[in-house]
Order: sequence, then C-alpha cells, then structure tokens
Amino acid sequence: MSQELFLAVHALGLAIWLSISVINNCHALGGSTAAIGATMSMAPLKQQPAIDTPLLSRAIDSPTVHRLALLWVLALQTVAAAACWAGCWQLLAVGDLVTARPWLNLALSTFAAFLLSMHLGGLWFGYWIRQQSLQLTHIALLVWVAAAFVVFNMAWA
Repeated sequence: MSQELFLAVHALGLAIWLSISVINNCHALGGSTAAIGATMSMAPLKQQPAIDTPLLSRAIDSPTVHRLALLWVLALQTVAAAACWAGCWQLLAVGDLVTARPWLNLALSTFAAFLLSMHLGGLWFGYWIRQQSLQLTHIALLVWVAAAFVVFNMAWA
C-alpha cells in the first residue's frame, strides 16, 4: 500500500506541476516569449559589463522565432501534462501501474523533450555565462525526470 501511495503522490505532483507550467505559459504568453527572446537574443551578454564573445554571432532577435520557440515548448508541455493526467487516472481510478506506465513514460519523455529543448537552446545561446540559475534549474528538472522514470519503471515487489 505504501508503494502505491508514493507512486500516486509522485504522479499527481508531476501532473499538477506540468499543468501549472502550461497555465503559466498560456497566462503570461508575452512574458514567456520575452524571457525566451532574452536568451535567444543573448541580451544578458550585452548588458554592462558586456561580454564580448564569438558566440554573440548566434543571437536571434526575431520575435516571431521567439514565439515559435515558446509554442514548441508549450506544445510539449501540454502533451506531457495530458499524458501524466491519463497516467494518474490509470494509477488512481483503475489501480494499475502496468496500464499507467506507458502514459507516465510518455509524460516523462515529453517533459524531458521540452527541458532538453530549453537546456540545449540555452547552451547554444550561451546562457551559462549570465543565466546560471536558469541552467541549474533545467539540470535539476532533468534529474527529477530521470528519477521519476526509475521510480515508475522499477519492479515493485
């Protein structure tokens, strides 16, 4: 019983977290686009004291591209949240981890996909130079995804 409770709490927490991410990005679409735009335009590197690096040639200043990047992340977040809720339903209402597992794995895979999109995109645009806390957040979330995968896929005795 304690294992089922732990799995249910973890799945619900994951589903709620993913849902809040979707809601936040939809509610603050302009702010989220601006945040992505700041990273993609490499604005933090241009702030005083400016950091002169050859990486600045990668900067993308197009608001349209910034919006498309956010829509990509938002689409993945939406799939992850929906799949996680489906997994929660299977786990809680049906009581079967075996049928919940594919949904939870889909949620974790799309969660990892949007995190890696943000992390690798940030790496491309040099965010480790002035946005270290954002990079560490992405890394911590990727660790959470990997740990959740292990938890949901281990053989429970």
